Amino acid sequence: MLSSLDLTVIGFYLVGILVLGFFLQKKAGKNIDAYFLGNRKMPWWALGASGMASNTDIAGTMVITAMIYVMGLKGFFVEIRGGIVLVMAFFMIFMGKWTRRANVMTLAEWMKLRFGDGKEGQLARFICAIANIVISIWIISFFAVGGGKFLGGFLGLDDRIASVLMILLAMVYTAASGFYGVVWTDVLQGGMILFSIIFVCYTAMNLVDLPEVFNVSVPLGAGGFEMISVKLSEWTAFWPPMETDFPGKYSIYNLFGVTILFYFIKTFIEGFGGAGGYMSQRYFAAKSDREAGLLSVFWILLLAFRWPLVMAFATLAIYHGMVSDVIQDPELVLPVVINEYIPEGFKGLLIACFIAAAMSTFDSVINSSAAYWVSDIYQTHINPQADNGQLIKQSRIASLVVVGLGLLFSFPVININDIWGWITMAFGSGIFVPLLLRWYWWRYNGYGFSLGILLGMIAAIGVKFINVSVPEYMIFIIPGGFAFVGCILGTLATPPTDEKTLKNFYQKTRPFGIWGKVKRICSDEEQKKISSETKRDLLAMLFAVPWQLSLFIMGMMFVIKQWDQFYLMLGLFLGLSVCLYFSWFRYLDPDKGD
Repeated sequence: MLSSLDLTVIGFYLVGILVLGFFLQKKAGKNIDAYFLGNRKMPWWALGASGMASNTDIAGTMVITAMIYVMGLKGFFVEIRGGIVLVMAFFMIFMGKWTRRANVMTLAEWMKLRFGDGKEGQLARFICAIANIVISIWIISFFAVGGGKFLGGFLGLDDRIASVLMILLAMVYTAASGFYGVVWTDVLQGGMILFSIIFVCYTAMNLVDLPEVFNVSVPLGAGGFEMISVKLSEWTAFWPPMETDFPGKYSIYNLFGVTILFYFIKTFIEGFGGAGGYMSQRYFAAKSDREAGLLSVFWILLLAFRWPLVMAFATLAIYHGMVSDVIQDPELVLPVVINEYIPEGFKGLLIACFIAAAMSTFDSVINSSAAYWVSDIYQTHINPQADNGQLIKQSRIASLVVVGLGLLFSFPVININDIWGWITMAFGSGIFVPLLLRWYWWRYNGYGFSLGILLGMIAAIGVKFINVSVPEYMIFIIPGGFAFVGCILGTLATPPTDEKTLKNFYQKTRPFGIWGKVKRICSDEEQKKISSETKRDLLAMLFAVPWQLSLFIMGMMFVIKQWDQFYLMLGLFLGLSVCLYFSWFRYLDPDKGD
């Protein structure tokens, strides 16, 4: 239980967030573009800081910390499935600028640019909006479980009650202030998160020197746990083994080399396809290609601080097992460590920061899902003549409905990692395959996209509720395969998108891929410009992925004082940074956008 000082600190934070949200209400309510994109006038550093805060949630941090606590650096590689947010490397080099060039409000509205404003474009837009709303509901469910599990113990509340209170608070200020509130509260919360990271890392480095052998606990399922002995040399090994021998719930990662290979394949599909939701929303709000690149770099650099944090929590948990009892449930490392090793006052601040991390994720998901309802369903199909007041009202109603459904679906979930694995590996894959093809194949049309999304979603839900017996690392093949078949069948069974629409899309976004027929319509000068940009981007991608991985690993090695690995990663990071400067950064276009 928290002291009165800790509760006072948390109370000040919660009141401050609400005050800021209502302060920005008038500015956000000017028009729908202001409400969902901040009139595209937000500074790039604020968008990047907001992205970092939105990616640093309680539930994800609890899962990642549990992985690192049990598996060490192997847990980091497991999170290639989603926790590392490796798609940011793709957004940094080319996907961010491609997304921004569309000059739309949502990923669903983007479908009109790609497939036209006729039947196929309208169908693709509608299906895309529904899919993104559904995945937003599941994401809220995931965050609700993790946030409640973390906060409930400190406040002496039931986990579900704690999660309801936290999400409702986020919904109130998000509904009031829209994207302005999301970004500026995220900037504030991001600053708090960074302060907490520094404090926790300092505490861990001063208190803990890991022994050569120590004990951790692995969940077995049905409430059981097993204590295992771990060697430090294996726990910190930079090059992951092909096989491991973890018991219980973690045995799904024992074919480790194959698991990581599948995670990389899934991540590359996602990266080359582009994401939706709150990630794309920040690029739609960017002013220019250059600022899309700058916000990506800043986003990644700030995300790097998350990994020293989870490593610090993991080492403090191991230390707790050395001087007291081994923490049985790895997903409870955070609350146990905070309760035992963070002093009064700072404990309240740290908990406020984790509430801030949860809030920053909730507000982003809530705002982006409301945009899909208002822009792509209500205004397009239900009430095209709606005025600004009606649209803002609908956005607030949509926020309430999405939050309510997210909370409802969270009640049956107990293990955070289970739902995280399904969201990232199954449901997400049913959407990413159709998103991938839209950029790289001129013949692909809106009917193929729509059928692919529908079959992918149905397959993902079937995997979840039929309980298909497939390893987590391979599960993306099922919805991804169904989605791919749907994309091909729907495309080949219907006419191609009209030539005028394809040319407009290609000239505006300038993607690479199978665009020969459309590319030949463009002038020689345009073709040369696009080819030159493509070559630079593909070269830069060879450096961007290892650059991001080395940056994240470097911070983890610093916290546990593994200096050989730290200097190796530092040298790799600096060398790749030079390569990225000459292959990508110096070519960033300083234009002000469309």
